[in-house]
This record gives sequence, structure tokens and C-alpha cells, in this order.
Amino acid sequence: MRVAVVWNHDHTGVINRFGQSCPEAYDRKTVESVVAALQEGGHETLLCEGDKGLLATLERFMPPDPQACPSGIVFNMAYGIQGECRLTHVPAMLEMAGVPYTGSSPLGHGLALDKVITKRLIRDHGVPTPNFHVMRSKTDNIGDLRFPVVVKPRHESSSFGLQLVHEPTRLREAVDVIVTRYAQDALVEEYVEGREICVALLGNEELEVLPLLEQDFGDRETRLVTWEAKYMAAAELPLICPAQIESGLAGMVRDISVATFHACQCRDYARVDLRIDRSGQPFVLEINSMARLGTNGTYVLAATTAGYTFSSVVNRILDVAHTRYLGNRHPQGHKRNELRPALISNGRSRTSPPSRSG
Repeated sequence: MRVAVVWNHDHTGVINRFGQSCPEAYDRKTVESVVAALQEGGHETLLCEGDKGLLATLERFMPPDPQACPSGIVFNMAYGIQGECRLTHVPAMLEMAGVPYTGSSPLGHGLALDKVITKRLIRDHGVPTPNFHVMRSKTDNIGDLRFPVVVKPRHESSSFGLQLVHEPTRLREAVDVIVTRYAQDALVEEYVEGREICVALLGNEELEVLPLLEQDFGDRETRLVTWEAKYMAAAELPLICPAQIESGLAGMVRDISVATFHACQCRDYARVDLRIDRSGQPFVLEINSMARLGTNGTYVLAATTAGYTFSSVVNRILDVAHTRYLGNRHPQGHKRNELRPALISNGRSRTSPPSRSG
């Protein structure tokens, strides 16, 4: 099957450079690993930019079929170039052009990327999330929120701008940085002291919940997953997978993660981040509607713990998306039984701080 892997590397393919630039991008190594995995699955691939020339490129690579059946699919890894709700841009172009693709729709990405809307949606569905307030300027009041609080941009991911604040003076400074640097509201939420758990999800109506993963803070004073902890080798956190959680609590974490996925109308795959406080109460922080597929990242580690290889989980994501569009007519190029993970009844893997790209 023809599979176009779409990413944003060269940001010059726009009419004007205008509006907020996207600070996030996939690294070339990860994208090339996904391309290689799809080729291993027997697919014909094309790596292309998600810019103004995308649709013309796709029309040449996967020309229209006389029976109106798409002749290919996009494996979407595009974070966008500039402007608001950047994750929605490539999916919206593909929707308009009638090209199937992996991952969430523009609506799903838009809901998940807006952390405030996410929290309101999941709270309406009975999912616990930390108390929060939106601040549009440093002079806004945070009402009855209790310090310490976590401050972050409303619309960013990858922990950009994340700060832990213990008193009002520092709060004003933190909010001012976000409003000025990121040109958006600041989300201020009560800090939950405890464990941080990642839940990787795969599927649609029936979701496969991959083994729970824990960010191991050890004896660190700052127990937050900051940008530095994700992307700087010296600060990266060890990962524990599967996380050692009592079965009843683990079941609750899985259930509220699935509820979060559906409430935010995500598709195919995503990752939910939670905190579990000292009393054992889980709180959903956010959902990543396009979980990174770095070979040493949280999503792939959870998948490999479940028995997938990197190649098989990439091809499984493609299979899930293809099935969503075309039913059980799975993509040509791989055998369906190659995508089934080995079952793991019990086990524990722990990495040293990895060089993570997702």
C-alpha cells in the first residue's frame, strides 16, 4: 500500500511567515525510523512536508482511483508550522482532499491541544483533574486555588513553559512569561504531589491499554516532567514499565484514561498523563493526541513492554486507522498476525535515563 509519511521539517513552504511559530517538531531519526518500519511492513512510502505543496505531492503519489477508493493513506507526524491549533492543519487539509490518515481529526487535536477545554470536557465526564484557573494577565486572580501551583501555556505540549510556583509573586512572573513568550493564556492548576503515570492507548471503539508507565523521580527535589527532563540527557528521568500499581488502582487509571480518550474524541492512538496523589487518588493532567513515537520514548516503551516491536506498533497504528476508514480490509503489505503482540502476564522493565525523542 502507498503510505505518505508527513512531517514538518522545512518551514519555508508557506505563503507568509506570520503568526506564532510552532516550537515543536519530530526529529529526523524518529521519522526515518517510522518510514523504515512501514517499509518493513511491505508498504511503498514517501516522506513529504506538511506545507502548501502537500496536496499536489499526495495527488502524484496516490492518484485518484476510478472507483473512488483511496489509493493510499497518510501516516501523520506533522506538528504544524505556525498559527493556532497547529496540529489540526494537516488533518484539515487531508479531510478536505479526501485522503485518509492516521491519528485524530482536526476536532480531536483541537480539543486535546487546548488544555482548558480538555479539563472541562473530562470533568463533565466524571474524570478527576486538578482544580484550575485561567489567567490572561499577571494581575488576574486565581480564586481559591491552593499553592503550590503548576503554570503552563494553555495550548502548548512537550512541557514548554511548565513551572512550579510556591507563592503569589512568582506566580505573576510565571504568568507574564507565558502571556508574553507564547502569546496565549496561562493555565494555573493545583500541584498534585505524588507519582506521575503515562497511559498509552491504541485503537478506537475498543481500546488497547498498553502497560502503565511511571516517570521515576527518585529523590529529586522537583518532581515534575519538565521540558529539560524530556529532552536533555543530563536531566532525563528513568522510566518504569510496567509501573508497579495495585490492581484496583491500575484498573481505575485505565478506565479514566479511556474515558479521557473518548471525551476528547481522539482516534487511533494517544497518551494520557496522570498524577496519583499520596492517598491513591488519580488525576488526569492532559492527553497527547499525537503521542511521540521516539524509539526510547514513553509510548514505544509501553508498546514494547506489551510485546510489540517498534515496527509492529507503527504498522498496527496504520492498520487501526485503515480499519477505521475501510473496515476489516487491512492494508496490503503485511500479514495481520505479524502485528499481534506477545502476551506478557507479568514483568518489569526499567531503563536508565534514555535519549528520548518522544
